[in-house]
Amino acid sequence: ASPIIFCGLAISIPFQAEQFNIGAEGALFIGAAIGTAFAVSTNMPMIIHIPLVLLVAGLVGAFWGFIPGILKAKWNASELVASLMLNYVAYFLGLYIINYHFRDKAAGYLVSYQLPKTAWLSQFVPGTRIHWGIVIAFIFAILVYFFLYHTTLGYEIRMTGFNLHFSKYGGINVFKVIVISQVIGGFIAGVAGMTEVMGIHRRFNWQMSPGYGWDGVVVAIIGRNHPISIIFASLFLAYLRVGGQVLNLLSDIPSEMVTVIEAIIILLITAEAFLEQWRYRITIKEAERKEVEHEPAS
Repeated sequence: ASPIIFCGLAISIPFQAEQFNIGAEGALFIGAAIGTAFAVSTNMPMIIHIPLVLLVAGLVGAFWGFIPGILKAKWNASELVASLMLNYVAYFLGLYIINYHFRDKAAGYLVSYQLPKTAWLSQFVPGTRIHWGIVIAFIFAILVYFFLYHTTLGYEIRMTGFNLHFSKYGGINVFKVIVISQVIGGFIAGVAGMTEVMGIHRRFNWQMSPGYGWDGVVVAIIGRNHPISIIFASLFLAYLRVGGQVLNLLSDIPSEMVTVIEAIIILLITAEAFLEQWRYRITIKEAERKEVEHEPAS
Protein backbone atom coordinates (compact mmCIF):
# COMPACT_ATOMS: atom_id res chain seq x y z
CA ALA A 1 0.00 0.00 0.00
CA SER A 2 2.94 2.38 0.50
CA PRO A 3 3.39 3.41 -3.18
CA ILE A 4 -0.37 3.96 -3.44
CA ILE A 5 -0.30 6.23 -0.38
CA PHE A 6 2.62 8.17 -1.84
CA CYS A 7 0.93 8.56 -5.23
CA GLY A 8 -2.37 9.53 -3.64
CA LEU A 9 -0.58 12.31 -1.77
CA ALA A 10 1.29 13.32 -4.94
CA ILE A 11 -1.97 13.62 -6.85
CA SER A 12 -3.91 15.32 -4.05
CA ILE A 13 -1.71 18.43 -3.81
CA PRO A 14 -2.21 19.56 -7.44
CA PHE A 15 -5.86 18.50 -7.17
CA GLN A 16 -6.23 20.77 -4.12
CA ALA A 17 -5.05 23.63 -6.34
CA GLU A 18 -7.54 22.53 -9.03
CA GLN A 19 -4.67 21.41 -11.25
CA PHE A 20 -5.49 18.10 -12.92
CA ASN A 21 -1.97 16.75 -13.14
CA ILE A 22 -1.96 12.99 -13.73
CA GLY A 23 1.80 12.76 -14.16
CA ALA A 24 2.50 10.86 -10.93
CA GLU A 25 3.03 7.66 -12.93
CA GLY A 26 5.75 9.25 -15.06
CA ALA A 27 7.44 10.97 -12.12
CA LEU A 28 7.40 7.67 -10.20
CA PHE A 29 8.95 5.75 -13.10
CA ILE A 30 11.69 8.19 -14.06
CA GLY A 31 12.45 8.95 -10.40
CA ALA A 32 12.93 5.24 -9.68
CA ALA A 33 15.06 4.74 -12.81
CA ILE A 34 17.47 7.60 -12.14
CA GLY A 35 17.43 6.90 -8.41
CA THR A 36 18.47 3.31 -9.17
CA ALA A 37 21.24 4.53 -11.46
CA PHE A 38 22.51 6.79 -8.68
CA ALA A 39 22.26 4.04 -6.05
CA VAL A 40 24.25 1.45 -8.01
CA SER A 41 26.87 4.05 -8.94
CA THR A 42 27.61 5.13 -5.37
CA ASN A 43 28.71 3.49 -2.16
CA MET A 44 28.39 5.14 1.23
CA PRO A 45 27.12 4.38 4.75
CA MET A 46 23.47 3.31 4.93
CA ILE A 47 22.45 6.26 7.11
CA ILE A 48 23.54 8.59 4.28
CA HIS A 49 22.89 6.39 1.26
CA ILE A 50 19.18 5.73 1.82
CA PRO A 51 18.06 9.37 2.33
CA LEU A 52 20.35 10.56 -0.47
CA VAL A 53 18.95 8.05 -2.97
CA LEU A 54 15.40 9.01 -1.98
CA LEU A 55 16.31 12.69 -2.34
CA VAL A 56 17.71 12.15 -5.84
CA ALA A 57 14.59 10.24 -6.92
CA GLY A 58 12.39 12.94 -5.39
CA LEU A 59 14.25 15.76 -7.13
CA VAL A 60 13.91 13.99 -10.48
CA GLY A 61 10.19 13.60 -9.84
CA ALA A 62 9.98 17.27 -8.81
CA PHE A 63 11.55 18.31 -12.11
CA TRP A 64 9.05 16.11 -13.93
CA GLY A 65 6.24 17.89 -12.10
CA PHE A 66 7.78 21.30 -12.79
CA ILE A 67 7.41 20.91 -16.57
CA PRO A 68 3.58 20.79 -16.77
CA GLY A 69 3.43 23.27 -13.89
CA ILE A 70 5.43 25.96 -15.68
CA LEU A 71 3.62 25.27 -18.96
CA LYS A 72 0.29 25.82 -17.21
CA ALA A 73 1.35 28.86 -15.20
CA LYS A 74 3.21 30.68 -17.99
CA TRP A 75 1.37 29.68 -21.17
CA ASN A 76 -1.91 28.26 -19.81
CA ALA A 77 -1.16 24.91 -21.45
CA SER A 78 -3.36 22.06 -20.29
CA GLU A 79 -1.59 20.31 -17.41
CA LEU A 80 -3.73 17.24 -18.07
CA VAL A 81 -2.41 16.82 -21.61
CA ALA A 82 1.17 17.82 -20.73
CA SER A 83 1.45 15.42 -17.78
CA LEU A 84 -0.14 12.58 -19.75
CA MET A 85 2.35 13.03 -22.62
CA LEU A 86 5.26 13.26 -20.18
CA ASN A 87 4.27 9.88 -18.73
CA TYR A 88 5.28 8.27 -22.02
CA VAL A 89 8.50 10.27 -22.20
CA ALA A 90 9.38 9.16 -18.66
CA TYR A 91 8.60 5.54 -19.49
CA PHE A 92 10.83 5.29 -22.54
CA LEU A 93 13.59 7.46 -21.07
CA GLY A 94 13.66 5.35 -17.92
CA LEU A 95 13.87 2.12 -19.92
CA TYR A 96 16.68 3.56 -22.04
CA ILE A 97 18.71 4.53 -18.97
CA ILE A 98 18.31 1.14 -17.31
CA ASN A 99 18.50 -1.19 -20.33
CA TYR A 100 21.39 0.53 -22.09
CA HIS A 101 23.53 1.79 -19.22
CA PHE A 102 22.69 -0.04 -15.98
CA ARG A 103 21.42 -3.41 -17.16
CA ASP A 104 22.64 -6.50 -15.31
CA LYS A 105 23.68 -8.70 -18.22
CA ALA A 106 24.22 -11.65 -15.89
CA ALA A 107 20.50 -11.74 -15.12
CA GLY A 108 18.19 -13.74 -17.34
CA TYR A 109 15.89 -10.82 -18.07
CA LEU A 110 15.94 -7.04 -18.40
CA VAL A 111 16.75 -5.67 -14.96
CA SER A 112 19.23 -3.23 -13.47
CA TYR A 113 22.17 -4.14 -11.31
CA GLN A 114 21.17 -5.00 -7.77
CA LEU A 115 21.23 -2.09 -5.35
CA PRO A 116 24.01 -2.15 -2.77
CA LYS A 117 22.77 -3.31 0.63
CA THR A 118 23.38 0.17 2.01
CA ALA A 119 20.45 1.34 -0.18
CA TRP A 120 17.99 -1.34 0.90
CA LEU A 121 14.85 -0.63 2.91
CA SER A 122 14.54 -3.58 5.27
CA GLN A 123 11.28 -5.32 6.16
CA PHE A 124 9.28 -3.51 8.81
CA VAL A 125 7.42 -6.74 9.60
CA PRO A 126 9.80 -9.72 9.23
CA GLY A 127 8.59 -12.44 6.88
CA THR A 128 6.28 -10.10 4.94
CA ARG A 129 6.57 -7.64 2.04
CA ILE A 130 5.85 -4.74 4.42
CA HIS A 131 9.01 -2.62 4.51
CA TRP A 132 10.02 0.70 6.04
CA GLY A 133 8.57 2.49 3.04
CA ILE A 134 5.14 2.25 4.69
CA VAL A 135 6.47 4.19 7.68
CA ILE A 136 7.95 6.82 5.37
CA ALA A 137 4.58 7.03 3.58
CA PHE A 138 2.77 7.65 6.87
CA ILE A 139 5.30 10.35 7.77
CA PHE A 140 4.78 12.01 4.39
CA ALA A 141 1.00 11.93 4.91
CA ILE A 142 1.36 13.73 8.24
CA LEU A 143 3.74 16.28 6.71
CA VAL A 144 1.40 16.91 3.77
CA TYR A 145 -1.53 17.36 6.17
CA PHE A 146 0.45 19.88 8.22
CA PHE A 147 1.62 21.63 5.04
CA LEU A 148 -1.86 21.97 3.54
CA TYR A 149 -3.76 22.94 6.68
CA HIS A 150 -1.21 24.71 8.88
CA THR A 151 1.00 26.75 6.55
CA THR A 152 0.45 29.88 4.49
CA LEU A 153 1.42 28.19 1.23
CA GLY A 154 -0.93 25.30 1.94
CA TYR A 155 -3.75 27.78 2.52
CA GLU A 156 -2.93 29.50 -0.77
CA ILE A 157 -3.02 26.16 -2.59
CA ARG A 158 -6.44 25.33 -1.17
CA MET A 159 -7.82 28.81 -1.85
CA THR A 160 -6.57 28.71 -5.44
CA GLY A 161 -8.41 25.45 -5.92
CA PHE A 162 -11.54 26.85 -4.29
CA ASN A 163 -11.72 29.95 -6.48
CA LEU A 164 -8.92 30.95 -8.84
CA HIS A 165 -10.22 34.46 -9.57
CA PHE A 166 -10.90 35.22 -5.91
CA SER A 167 -7.34 34.12 -5.10
CA LYS A 168 -5.90 36.50 -7.70
CA TYR A 169 -7.90 39.44 -6.37
CA GLY A 170 -6.98 38.43 -2.83
CA GLY A 171 -3.28 38.87 -3.57
CA ILE A 172 -2.29 35.21 -3.88
CA ASN A 173 0.52 34.53 -6.35
CA VAL A 174 -1.33 31.98 -8.47
CA PHE A 175 1.69 31.45 -10.74
CA LYS A 176 3.75 30.31 -7.74
CA VAL A 177 0.94 28.15 -6.38
CA ILE A 178 0.45 26.28 -9.66
CA VAL A 179 4.15 25.54 -10.10
CA ILE A 180 4.92 24.64 -6.48
CA SER A 181 1.89 22.37 -6.07
CA GLN A 182 2.97 20.31 -9.07
CA VAL A 183 6.63 20.29 -8.06
CA ILE A 184 5.77 18.95 -4.60
CA GLY A 185 3.47 16.34 -6.12
CA GLY A 186 6.24 15.23 -8.47
CA PHE A 187 8.74 15.00 -5.61
CA ILE A 188 6.46 12.70 -3.62
CA ALA A 189 5.83 10.52 -6.68
CA GLY A 190 9.57 10.18 -7.30
CA VAL A 191 10.10 9.03 -3.72
CA ALA A 192 7.23 6.57 -4.15
CA GLY A 193 8.93 4.75 -7.00
CA MET A 194 12.27 4.57 -5.25
CA THR A 195 10.88 3.19 -1.98
CA GLU A 196 9.26 0.35 -3.92
CA VAL A 197 12.54 -0.48 -5.66
CA MET A 198 14.55 -0.25 -2.42
CA GLY A 199 12.07 -2.18 -0.31
CA ILE A 200 10.68 -4.90 -2.58
CA HIS A 201 12.69 -5.51 -5.74
CA ARG A 202 16.14 -4.26 -4.67
CA ARG A 203 16.75 -3.52 -8.37
CA PHE A 204 14.83 -1.79 -11.14
CA ASN A 205 12.84 -4.53 -12.88
CA TRP A 206 9.88 -2.66 -14.36
CA GLN A 207 9.59 -3.13 -18.10
CA MET A 208 6.01 -1.88 -17.99
CA SER A 209 4.53 1.00 -16.08
CA PRO A 210 3.50 -0.35 -12.64
CA GLY A 211 0.27 1.66 -12.49
CA TYR A 212 0.69 3.12 -9.01
CA GLY A 213 0.21 6.64 -10.35
CA TRP A 214 -3.25 5.76 -11.63
CA ASP A 215 -4.05 4.09 -8.32
CA GLY A 216 -3.06 7.40 -6.74
CA VAL A 217 -5.77 9.17 -8.75
CA VAL A 218 -8.33 6.65 -7.46
CA VAL A 219 -7.40 7.00 -3.78
CA ALA A 220 -7.15 10.80 -4.07
CA ILE A 221 -10.74 10.85 -5.35
CA ILE A 222 -11.95 8.38 -2.71
CA GLY A 223 -10.12 10.27 0.05
CA ARG A 224 -11.37 13.67 -1.19
CA ASN A 225 -7.74 14.87 -1.43
CA HIS A 226 -7.36 14.77 2.36
CA PRO A 227 -3.96 13.30 3.35
CA ILE A 228 -5.26 11.26 6.29
CA SER A 229 -8.24 9.94 4.34
CA ILE A 230 -5.87 8.93 1.55
CA ILE A 231 -4.10 6.55 3.95
CA PHE A 232 -7.34 4.68 4.66
CA ALA A 233 -8.39 4.79 1.00
CA SER A 234 -5.03 3.29 0.00
CA LEU A 235 -5.29 0.51 2.58
CA PHE A 236 -8.84 -0.17 1.40
CA LEU A 237 -7.73 -0.35 -2.24
CA ALA A 238 -4.80 -2.63 -1.38
CA TYR A 239 -7.17 -4.85 0.61
CA LEU A 240 -9.51 -5.03 -2.39
CA ARG A 241 -6.65 -5.97 -4.73
CA VAL A 242 -5.30 -8.72 -2.47
CA GLY A 243 -8.81 -9.96 -1.73
CA GLY A 244 -9.55 -10.10 -5.44
CA GLN A 245 -6.48 -12.23 -6.08
CA VAL A 246 -7.38 -14.64 -3.27
CA LEU A 247 -10.99 -14.78 -4.47
CA ASN A 248 -9.81 -15.61 -7.98
CA LEU A 249 -7.72 -18.50 -6.65
CA LEU A 250 -10.45 -19.95 -4.45
CA SER A 251 -13.46 -19.45 -6.72
CA ASP A 252 -14.54 -18.79 -10.30
CA ILE A 253 -14.93 -15.05 -9.67
CA PRO A 254 -12.40 -13.14 -11.84
CA SER A 255 -10.02 -10.68 -10.18
CA GLU A 256 -11.26 -8.01 -12.60
CA MET A 257 -14.33 -7.76 -10.37
CA VAL A 258 -12.19 -5.56 -8.12
CA THR A 259 -11.82 -3.07 -10.98
CA VAL A 260 -15.60 -3.02 -11.38
CA ILE A 261 -16.02 -2.29 -7.66
CA GLU A 262 -13.45 0.53 -7.89
CA ALA A 263 -15.30 2.03 -10.86
CA ILE A 264 -18.63 1.91 -8.99
CA ILE A 265 -17.08 3.66 -5.98
CA ILE A 266 -15.64 6.42 -8.17
CA LEU A 267 -18.95 6.86 -10.00
CA LEU A 268 -20.83 7.19 -6.71
CA ILE A 269 -18.37 9.76 -5.35
CA THR A 270 -18.46 11.70 -8.63
CA ALA A 271 -22.27 11.59 -8.67
CA GLU A 272 -22.37 12.95 -5.12
CA ALA A 273 -20.14 15.87 -6.12
CA PHE A 274 -22.30 16.54 -9.19
CA LEU A 275 -25.52 16.47 -7.15
CA GLU A 276 -23.96 18.76 -4.57
CA GLN A 277 -23.19 21.34 -7.27
CA TRP A 278 -26.67 20.90 -8.72
CA ARG A 279 -28.27 21.45 -5.30
CA TYR A 280 -26.08 24.53 -4.77
CA ARG A 281 -27.25 26.06 -8.06
CA ILE A 282 -30.89 25.38 -7.21
CA THR A 283 -30.41 27.03 -3.80
CA ILE A 284 -28.87 30.12 -5.42
CA LYS A 285 -31.70 30.40 -7.96
CA GLU A 286 -34.29 29.99 -5.21
CA ALA A 287 -32.63 32.71 -3.14
CA GLU A 288 -32.55 35.06 -6.15
CA ARG A 289 -36.23 34.37 -6.86
CA LYS A 290 -37.24 35.15 -3.27
CA GLU A 291 -35.14 38.31 -3.31
CA VAL A 292 -36.95 39.51 -6.44
CA GLU A 293 -40.35 38.70 -4.89
CA HIS A 294 -39.57 40.69 -1.75
CA GLU A 295 -38.26 43.75 -3.58
CA PRO A 296 -40.62 46.73 -3.02
CA ALA A 297 -42.46 47.85 -6.11
CA SER A 298 -41.17 51.15 -7.47
